[in-house]
Amino acid sequence: MPLTKLASPSSYLAGLPDADRARAAFLKNFASGGPATVPASNLAYVQYTTSVGVGSPPTYYNLVVDTGSSNTFVGTGMKYVQTSTSIFTGEDVNVTYGTGYFSGLEYLDQVTLAPGFVITNQSIGDALSYADFEGVDGIVGVGPVILTEGTLSPSTNELIPTVMNNALSQGLITEEVLGVSFAPATSYNDTNGALTYGGIDSSLYTGEITYTPVTTTYPAGYYWGINITDATYGSAVTVIPTSTAGIVDTGTTLVLLADDFFKSYMRAIPGAKIDRSTGLMTVPATSVSKIQTLNFTIDGTIFSMDAAAQLIPVDQNTAWGLSKNKQYGVVSYLGTNSGEGLDFIIGQKFMEKYYAVFDRDSNRVGLAYTEHTFATYTP
Repeated sequence: MPLTKLASPSSYLAGLPDADRARAAFLKNFASGGPATVPASNLAYVQYTTSVGVGSPPTYYNLVVDTGSSNTFVGTGMKYVQTSTSIFTGEDVNVTYGTGYFSGLEYLDQVTLAPGFVITNQSIGDALSYADFEGVDGIVGVGPVILTEGTLSPSTNELIPTVMNNALSQGLITEEVLGVSFAPATSYNDTNGALTYGGIDSSLYTGEITYTPVTTTYPAGYYWGINITDATYGSAVTVIPTSTAGIVDTGTTLVLLADDFFKSYMRAIPGAKIDRSTGLMTVPATSVSKIQTLNFTIDGTIFSMDAAAQLIPVDQNTAWGLSKNKQYGVVSYLGTNSGEGLDFIIGQKFMEKYYAVFDRDSNRVGLAYTEHTFATYTP
């Protein structure tokens, strides 16, 4: 399946921390087949895309993999190409993503997720108006179906079955499970990830998968939300003192912590401060070698981010739109204090170190160690 290499302008990447926080604010407001594994590309270090075919014959689009939303749409880069399988539903569609949005028309069409893995009559959006989707053609939404409520007009109360819903109902998969393998990128556009529709790929992780139920705390519970029991920086600094709810989201680049949690983390790193021009934390060169692990306890298992997981390699700064010689971190602040029902977002940079499983059948999220979990940091 073709994967088009795309490039995002640095102006978009420079606004990333604020975009992630705006996305977080938006998320908080939402009151018999077998598995198929396909490649996913780490685009410009900040988002993952996969190639999805639409129509017959299919036109392939590079779509952002998003567990934090559930609408699938195309047209923000390559325009929607209608074929004999394209059926207009008579509905308008409008979805907001924090800093970005799209609006357009809703169609039923044939969607190819992998060779021989073809969904019929999948509802997709044709983006006629949009913002902040530079370098990609749209989104494949693999979040809970409830997130599609209110996105259609005039049928505002109608839910739109996701690609995972339809793959299950059409017998392409026997389990509504999505396995996600991300990894640190070694180039600006790196096809180093994988998605498994309908199951997990045991070759992509090590040891056992730790599963934790989707939280019953809202608004996190509308998403792939989980509870973190606690978090520490090193062995002595408490970052998250008690069990709290947040989400696991492939569509967020950074790891975002409630502002009070983040302050505890940042204070523990000598000289660390927020760079107001980027919204990212900067770390003095003298403190880089002293970075300790950031440890999250999830369902009895500790998942640690070592220095390599917490820091942006300096040779990526230009691609991110950052100052060339500063050391930046990938852990940042959410924009609100804890206690509001969504106190953290575990984003792409965490998942580059851990395998993730999104299991709708059992209403749970799984995490497992990979060969990338621990690494030596080289600026």
